[in-house]
Amino acid sequence: MYMVESKGGAIACMLLSLLLLGTWPALLTLLERRGRLPQHTYLDYTITNLLAAVIIALTFGQFGPSTPEMPDFLTQLSQDNWPSVLFAMAGGMVLSLGNLSTQYAWAFVGLSVTEVVSASITVVIGTTLNYYLDDKINKAEILFPGVGCFLIAVCLGSAVHSSNNADNKTKLDDYSNDCKDGVGANGISSFKQTNFKAGSTNDLEDGGSSGKAKFGTAAFLIELENTRSIKVFGKGTFIGLAITFFAGICFSMFSPAFNLATNDQWHTLKAGVPHLTVYTAFFYFSSFCFVIAMVLNLTFLYYPILNAPKSSLKAYLNDWNGRGWALLAGLLCGFGNGLQFMGGQAAGYAAADAVQALPLVSTFWGVILFGEYRRSSRKTYTLLAGMLFMFTAAVAILMASSGHRK
Repeated sequence: MYMVESKGGAIACMLLSLLLLGTWPALLTLLERRGRLPQHTYLDYTITNLLAAVIIALTFGQFGPSTPEMPDFLTQLSQDNWPSVLFAMAGGMVLSLGNLSTQYAWAFVGLSVTEVVSASITVVIGTTLNYYLDDKINKAEILFPGVGCFLIAVCLGSAVHSSNNADNKTKLDDYSNDCKDGVGANGISSFKQTNFKAGSTNDLEDGGSSGKAKFGTAAFLIELENTRSIKVFGKGTFIGLAITFFAGICFSMFSPAFNLATNDQWHTLKAGVPHLTVYTAFFYFSSFCFVIAMVLNLTFLYYPILNAPKSSLKAYLNDWNGRGWALLAGLLCGFGNGLQFMGGQAAGYAAADAVQALPLVSTFWGVILFGEYRRSSRKTYTLLAGMLFMFTAAVAILMASSGHRK
């Protein structure tokens, strides 16, 4: 089978993973803002997320001869390696819960802040655990200053959200006072509903188009509330941040669990049983991620959370608006996770957590596609710049700490 062994190859995997993992959240956010139910989107997403793991296992996991020490993917499926399989499944479970949580958090606190805070928590906890699980192959004097930068990014991310939320409240209050059509304090009661059709070329993300509200204005915020599937006006910001922190805790566990699945640091396998390869572990990891996502989202169709609209299996099967984007998001996330694990197996999973720099990519999409932080205050811009600077520094430092697994 093909294995990444060089430090350069591992860093290349991390960088490509960073691009993919930073892009898929933007696609799901786009669909929620277009009014597609998150339950429908996530069911589509999780199907192709599993497909990516199957493709990786049947290609990279099958290349070359199979040996007793390094069996190929199909050979490992019949071996007595269930302790490691259970660790991989546990990692898939917490990743699925984290991804599902962020889909709702994006609506409340925005794509940029959600990704920064959750990814930073992931690094602070997960990287520390991986450092010790990997027998300290990463350089501690470089690694932990990088973890400190992520921790600072968490604090700045929360401050950015608080400042931006205050800016939006001011815009809506001013709009309410100036509007002659009787828009109430909640900003949506009598604003004319946008004539919206998902997938149209002049949708909400074309914030600068003629006849449409411009990015960052009160009218834009009101139009967004009218079209999106998760209504956020009038809800406390604590909800969004609480969901984000929960997602961060979940994300911090999936990489250490995968590390245990592939390297058996706790010696749970029987003597003579080879460790799971990264491809076999990723297959089990993604399979259980798929099971958890299907069970929860099929339940949420009929018993939605956070006041999302009810749906049904029939309605989901007939909902083709935006399905292609949701399926693409699943592929991007699946291949991104696979590349992260390939790089981590070669250079240490603590260094591979550098891919949690995905908010750098997500913030770019958030500003370009969704107009986040447009027409905000100088304070918000200053905090945003500081957050991204600390994040960039943290990524560079973590990659510099890469080691080599013997």
